[in-house]
Amino acid sequence: FLRFLLSRMLLASVLHAQDNTGGHDDHRGIEGSHVRTNYTKKAFPVLALDYHHIQVPFEISLWVLLASLMKLGFHLIPRLSSIVPESCLLIVVGLLVGGLIKLAGEEVPPVLDSNLFFLCLLPPIILDAGYFLPIRPFMENIGTILMFAVVGTLWNAFFVGGLLYAVCQIEGTYLSQVELLPCLLFGSIISAVDPVAVLAVFEEIHINELLHILVFGESLLNDAVTVVLYHLFEEYSGAGEVTPMDVVLGVICFLIVSLGGIAVGAIYGILAAFTSRFTSHTRVIEPLFVFVYSYMAYLSAEMFHLSGIMALIACGAVMRPYVEANISHKSHTTVKYFLKMWSSVSETLIFIFLGVATVAGPHAWNWTFVSVTVILCLVSRVIGVVGLTFIINKFRIVKLTTKDQFIVAYGGLRGAIAFSLGYLLDKDHFPMRTMFLTAIITEIFFTVFVQGMTIKPLVDLLAVKKKQEAKRSINEEIHTQFLDHLLTGIEDICGHYGHHHWKDKLNRFNKKYIKKCLIAGERYKEPQLIAFYHKMEFKQAIELVESGGGVKLPSAMPSQPKKLPPAVAERALPQFTKGREEEIRKILRSNLQKTRQRLRSYNRHTLVADPFEDGWNDFILKKQRMIELEKKVRLADSPSLVKPD
Repeated sequence: FLRFLLSRMLLASVLHAQDNTGGHDDHRGIEGSHVRTNYTKKAFPVLALDYHHIQVPFEISLWVLLASLMKLGFHLIPRLSSIVPESCLLIVVGLLVGGLIKLAGEEVPPVLDSNLFFLCLLPPIILDAGYFLPIRPFMENIGTILMFAVVGTLWNAFFVGGLLYAVCQIEGTYLSQVELLPCLLFGSIISAVDPVAVLAVFEEIHINELLHILVFGESLLNDAVTVVLYHLFEEYSGAGEVTPMDVVLGVICFLIVSLGGIAVGAIYGILAAFTSRFTSHTRVIEPLFVFVYSYMAYLSAEMFHLSGIMALIACGAVMRPYVEANISHKSHTTVKYFLKMWSSVSETLIFIFLGVATVAGPHAWNWTFVSVTVILCLVSRVIGVVGLTFIINKFRIVKLTTKDQFIVAYGGLRGAIAFSLGYLLDKDHFPMRTMFLTAIITEIFFTVFVQGMTIKPLVDLLAVKKKQEAKRSINEEIHTQFLDHLLTGIEDICGHYGHHHWKDKLNRFNKKYIKKCLIAGERYKEPQLIAFYHKMEFKQAIELVESGGGVKLPSAMPSQPKKLPPAVAERALPQFTKGREEEIRKILRSNLQKTRQRLRSYNRHTLVADPFEDGWNDFILKKQRMIELEKKVRLADSPSLVKPD
């Protein structure tokens, strides 16, 4: 229709130009009449079909709608969702959709393309995890997480890859053409715990915070190890050998990939926090800065082959405390629900696409390779967790029990990241790529279906401690901060610079310099306890209004205030003016949680006299004199004690 209108307008303009042109009027008139006589009027297109014009956005919207409807349907059947994890059901839906497409005679498209997965589907899931990451338990267990993520992943990669190569060399397996470096490359792909699969399963079983942060933290931080091993073995598979210099370069590359990803994410997080200082007049674009800066951090890290996952985690964790202090509550709600919605849809699409890709892709089934892969992954995971926990428990105060070790080992799920890395392999350099993909899909299905479906009954059977849903109270916050200061003081007295000492130093630096630059107004002066109280009070007010309590409050108030009894009136809190409240607030801001600035280490051989001791003694003497003077004045003013003349 638009094409028809444009052609009519163009024809009218040409005829108008010919009529108004001087000089060759007769010749132009003849040409104009010729044009008019040759034009044939077409029927007006009332209805037309142009599917190719909207094919791509229409199919994307259709996939998202299908995924959302499937997710909605699963939760409408509580019995089904309580028995089978959501990820398993979504993979089954993908298998059914792929099978229907094949039965219809159509070619199943490669929907789980690596670029689509790494650039579109994975970032929202990781950003949601990084932005709402519980920083305190994560940092308290960072040593254990790094042991599992770095040492454990290296152990799994070399154990699985080395033993697979040994099995391939056995006569009768028909796998003698598989070399060592491709086996190690396959081991590095299949050994990494997948954060998407862990999130999908562990959030449904409501495991306690310690086990959740150990498995989930490992799945996030092992990305750097997987990326380095993948590129290292891919690079040297053609060369056929790895020299000691390559090993050194691999270690350096691991440090660059991991620390570089963290640095990129932290820079973008600081930029996002600084930008949010100036959005008080344009609140509507505040959530946009959170999403765009985070995605730019991920893309910038991927551009230099750094760890995009670690960049997103660092960006979300760095920006959150400062951004939340600057943006409005509506913007915070928008960020929270949009991230949850976006990550949920991406996670749903990943599992559906995984099922479709299973039906679509060619497979090279080898019973020996596939079965040995599944067994070795399970055995290496158990040995790695038990061996590393034996070392870790020597340095931990809260030991990991046998039940904890079992859940950590059993929760090492594989997912779409391994499939996408295998999909990236070049067919020319890796002729066994199809067999690798078949083994990867089998391992994913085994971990998601078998381990994912049985971990919840095992948690109930072993009576593993579940997550407590109770909200944090002011009392708990006060005691937590009190213990932090107490432990910092004990470390200072002992002269030992532990993590509480450095945490206190970091908090001081943050309060003195960083908050001034990244938080707008006077909110950076607000102590942590008061900020927590304001946040909690605001949440309770919103919950009260949402539950309808806010509407009933005015009707419950008496029309005439009752006069309190004298005894109660004496104990009632005084009513302060606004100026007095502001003065109290300033006093709290300047003095609450104000610890000493200079700390002295204790040494019994070099005890130094307290320079304030003499001043303190003078103060005590003056206070005693003032008390005695007040007693004398009180006795003099008392009428019962005055002597008659």
